Amino acid sequence: MRFERCKMLFGDENFSKLQASKILILGVGGVGSYALDCLYRSGVSDITILDFDVFDETNQNRQIGSDAVGMVKVERLQELYPTVKTINQRMDMAWVENFDFEPYDLVIDAADTTKVKIEVAKKCYKKLIMALGSAKRYDTNKIEVASIWKTHGDALARKIRNELKKAKFNKNFTVVFSPEEDKCKEKGSCVAVTGAVGLTVCSEVIKKILK
Repeated sequence: MRFERCKMLFGDENFSKLQASKILILGVGGVGSYALDCLYRSGVSDITILDFDVFDETNQNRQIGSDAVGMVKVERLQELYPTVKTINQRMDMAWVENFDFEPYDLVIDAADTTKVKIEVAKKCYKKLIMALGSAKRYDTNKIEVASIWKTHGDALARKIRNELKKAKFNKNFTVVFSPEEDKCKEKGSCVAVTGAVGLTVCSEVIKKILK
């Protein structure tokens, strides 16, 4: 039976909670695709994924589904994970403002755009798990989970904290980040870290659902 070992681990009642949960994933690249894979294999079937990108050859070092170069990411991932719902949509400020986050139990922010991440945090911080910088690193031992206000050594986290302070926003939300020093100047990346960040996000989702 497909989920037999998940049920052994979580127990029937908790597994039913996982199956009943509704999750939204914003961005299904190097981090989001691994979070999706982990949740799907753990019994979460009501997952909505949002992305506007198509797979490029440069995605192949870190993104699930990227063998399908030129294909729309959410369409390819729906082939691989048939129960997911897809939104092929560019994430911008107007979209965040108008989108209804209410139906979802938890929101995973694996998006790239800083302004969008900040607006998502303001709108749904109570149900948010945000992935921060995972490029330019290769040491998975450095990955941490904390409140946004407890982050350190991550330039993106610092920028988000500063912008939230300017907006007089002081609410808490969970982030997955790495204070590992940048190992290159360009957008170099290693799936060891991007994938591990996605899997850590999935673990945090599971813990929150079962709590």
